[in-house]
Amino acid sequence: MELDLSDLRAALAAGWRDFLAAPLYGLLFSSVYVAAGWLISYALLAKGQVWWTIIAGAGFPILGPFIACGFYEVSRRLEAGEALNLAGVAGVIFSQKDRQIPSMAAVVVVFFLFWNFLGHMIFAVFLGNATMTNISSSFAVFQTVEGMMMLVVGTVVGAAFAGTLFALTVVSLPYLLDREVDFITAMITSVSVVTTSPGTMLIWGLGIAVLLFAGMALGFLGLFVVLPVLGHATWHLYRRALVFDGM
Repeated sequence: MELDLSDLRAALAAGWRDFLAAPLYGLLFSSVYVAAGWLISYALLAKGQVWWTIIAGAGFPILGPFIACGFYEVSRRLEAGEALNLAGVAGVIFSQKDRQIPSMAAVVVVFFLFWNFLGHMIFAVFLGNATMTNISSSFAVFQTVEGMMMLVVGTVVGAAFAGTLFALTVVSLPYLLDREVDFITAMITSVSVVTTSPGTMLIWGLGIAVLLFAGMALGFLGLFVVLPVLGHATWHLYRRALVFDGM
C-alpha cells in the first residue's frame, strides 16, 4: 500500500495514544536506552575523548529499532484488546528466540558495530597524522580543512548507513513480531515499502532522526517521550503499509 503524509500523521497520533494508554511501559523501555546513553557518555568523557562520544552518539540511534520491539508488542496488545503483562511484554524478544527476531537483531548490531569501525577509520584517514589539540576543551581541529572534510565524509557515510538500515528495518521488526516470516523476507518487504512511498518514507526517516537527536541533545532525557511515541507510531505505520487478508 502506498503511504502519504496523512498516514504519518495518523500513525503519530496513534503512537501518542498508545503512550498515554501505557506510559509506564514506555518509560521502562526508554530508561534502558537512556541509561545506556549516560553510561557510554560518562565512560568516554571521563577519558577526555569527546570525539569517540560523537561517534557513539551518531551511531547510537541505529539500536532504536531493536529497543522498539517492546513498544511494538505493547501496541500490538492494545490493538488486539489483550491484557498488558509486564513479564510478557518485557520478554517479547527472548520469548521468540526460536523465531526470526534474534536474526534481525543481529543485523542491527552488525550495522552499529560497522558504523563505529568506519567512524574511527574516517577519523584516522583525515586526522590521524594531524597535530591534535585536546578536543575536550577545544574543537579547533574541526575548523581545519582536514577536519571539515572528515565531517563531510563522515556525515555522508553515516547518512548512507542510517538510510540503508532504515529501509531494512522500518517495517521488518514489527512484521516479524506480528507474522511467521523469515527475516530476509521481512527486510525485502521493508525495502519494498520504502521504494513504494519514497517521499513519504524519506520524511518519516528524517523526522525520526531529528526527534532522536533532539531527545539525545537534552541529556538523553527527551528520549523518555520520543522513543515510546515513535516506537508505537512505527507499529501503526506498519499496519497501514501492509494489509493482510482478513484484517
